[in-house]
Amino acid sequence: MLLAIDIGNTNTSLGVFDGDNLINTFNLSSDIKKTIDEYGISLSAVLNYNNLTNKIKGAIVSCVVPQLGETYICAIEKYLKIKPVNLSHKSKMPVVLSLDNNREIGADRIANSVAVKIKYKLPAIVIDFGTATTFDIVDKNSNFIGGIIAPGLKIQAKSLSQFTSKLPQLKIEPPKKAIGKDTISAMLSGIVLGHGCMIEGMVKKCTQELGQKPTVVATGGYSSILFENLDNTIDYIDKDLTLFGLKELYKLNKEQEND
Repeated sequence: MLLAIDIGNTNTSLGVFDGDNLINTFNLSSDIKKTIDEYGISLSAVLNYNNLTNKIKGAIVSCVVPQLGETYICAIEKYLKIKPVNLSHKSKMPVVLSLDNNREIGADRIANSVAVKIKYKLPAIVIDFGTATTFDIVDKNSNFIGGIIAPGLKIQAKSLSQFTSKLPQLKIEPPKKAIGKDTISAMLSGIVLGHGCMIEGMVKKCTQELGQKPTVVATGGYSSILFENLDNTIDYIDKDLTLFGLKELYKLNKEQEND
């Protein structure tokens, strides 16, 4: 079995694959203050509880938080006795990175581009609703040509509360109407529906630049909240897209990492 780990700025997603089948998913907080031993114990506890520890034979790590990547890798080596694949722009992949500086691309975005290339018709746009909302764009020739990075829903909500004196913190959920009748509903309209309008506009601009209609795939924690307002823009919701991409990248890179 394979342990795929996607380390984000706020949360870390773990997926366990039995062959090509994703059989379990787990979530841990991303905390740079935790030690190798703390993460090792957390991983061991989650896997032990689900009777998976002795079944894990491989691992791959995708990380956008440099301080945490090495911590997780050391924890896996120490507690699971596995040398994980550490995904980077230098890894083998079935897409070509066609950016001005390939070093800048986040490992999770590489995983998204690989997954969408394998699972969906190209050209394609992956919209990942995480701490940031990112667009990953793969052209018809399997080139990762770039994308878009925007503040995510949670960042917007936190910023409104933090930088104003009267606006409260709120739970992100779809508003009932565009015109808010109170503070909370007005904030949700601005954040959720406003974010949706941004996505519609940016997909339209990207489509014009591609010169052809792309397949649009949404992933990430907030994808289902946005989908009901973007059903004419988003073709598919695939919440496990990043983990699927990691699984495919592990297949390509395990021999290279274990040499």
